[in-house]
Amino acid sequence: MRNNFQTDVALLTVTTTEFRAVTHFHDWRVEIIVGDDQIYNSAEFERDGRKHSLIHANISEMGMTAAASTATKVIYTFRPRYLIMVGIAAGVIRSNLEEQLYGDVIVPDVVWNYSAGKFVAPDEADINFGNLGFLPRPTAERIPEEIMPYLRKAVESDQNPCHAYIGPMACGSTVVANRELLEKQIYTQYNHTAGLDMESYAVVYAANHANDPRPIPIIVKSVCDFADSQKSDEYQRFAAYTSCDFAKFLYEKILPM
Repeated sequence: MRNNFQTDVALLTVTTTEFRAVTHFHDWRVEIIVGDDQIYNSAEFERDGRKHSLIHANISEMGMTAAASTATKVIYTFRPRYLIMVGIAAGVIRSNLEEQLYGDVIVPDVVWNYSAGKFVAPDEADINFGNLGFLPRPTAERIPEEIMPYLRKAVESDQNPCHAYIGPMACGSTVVANRELLEKQIYTQYNHTAGLDMESYAVVYAANHANDPRPIPIIVKSVCDFADSQKSDEYQRFAAYTSCDFAKFLYEKILPM
């Protein structure tokens, strides 16, 4: 494992709902860094008789640009061993995948950018939306292989408080509420995609390309809807809670410290 870390775990959220879910699990103190407009929160958790440090930052807006910026600041300011993004995501309904329910936790082994590509004339591309064609150029970032056995152990553990599973996470710059886009632009590229969000790719990229000591990125997102015309906010609070609950189980019980 890498060393010279200053913080054990850094948590990232985006929405107010996700931020409120995180606050339920620890007693946080506000940390203000001079010259930095980001507000951070710090806390501790105990494991095997030892105290470990936590930092939390809420990203100011949705999307990959803000996520990359905030993740990078957290990495270089606090040097965390683990950079864990928690929150909500869109699930999928596919016959070749395990059935998903609201609140189910997705822990990706790879995150990929489905919005990267080029819009062209429809006769120049296999993916067509009316008179618009799309040539995909997806990029992907993998969760470091060294931590995957621990994530699998957590998913399979009898102590796991949530229904969780591992699979690819698709990440893009817009909210998806259209089944046609899922079928044409996402499943044609990564057929086993288990969920969609708007920030995970940026967070994993920032961690994987940071200077040493490089944190291990982990994404823990819970299903709040299914990225179709029935999309709603009804289950966001529940999904945010289960995501944080599983992340807490990870760093308090499973991840090597």
